[in-house]
Amino acid sequence: MVFTHDTDVSLQAAAALANTLAISPGSVDELATVAALDAFFAAYDFTGRHDRDRAELDEVRALRIRVRELLTAERDEAVRLANELLAEHSATPQLVRHTTYDWHIHATEPDAPLATRIAVETAMAMVDVIRADELSRLSICDDEGCAGVVVDLSRNRSKRYCSATCTNRNAVAAYRERQASTK
Repeated sequence: MVFTHDTDVSLQAAAALANTLAISPGSVDELATVAALDAFFAAYDFTGRHDRDRAELDEVRALRIRVRELLTAERDEAVRLANELLAEHSATPQLVRHTTYDWHIHATEPDAPLATRIAVETAMAMVDVIRADELSRLSICDDEGCAGVVVDLSRNRSKRYCSATCTNRNAVAAYRERQASTK
């Protein structure tokens, strides 16, 4: 394990959030509805306040570009961006425990807006990444037509694609290329 569980989950959630942006050719915005935000909230085990309304959705959608910038920044710029998010949201780190997770760090109150909690959790996770000098675990998808963010938490640093879709597309292409070269 490279990072603590809460850092792993925060990084994966941040990448998933950034990857909802329609930035690759032919892609669509994957966070267009409150229902999509509800699914995101559940998929990454967020706790605390969740308003389930358009205002909350708009706040989270507006955060995506900043999260993407943070995840793809060079080290010194990542420091600046993380510090900016932490200061902007008056982060106050504290240890908390939930029924499913042992002691870990939260830096906002549970009733803070979801966008604030996501911003601060992402910044806190990046603090761990920066301190461990592990920014190489964050990259852009190797798929030619994709600009998704990749979080590589594997031991051998072998993750190259942002999603199973990109992984499968490239595996099929490589297979077809091998088959064509043996004929």
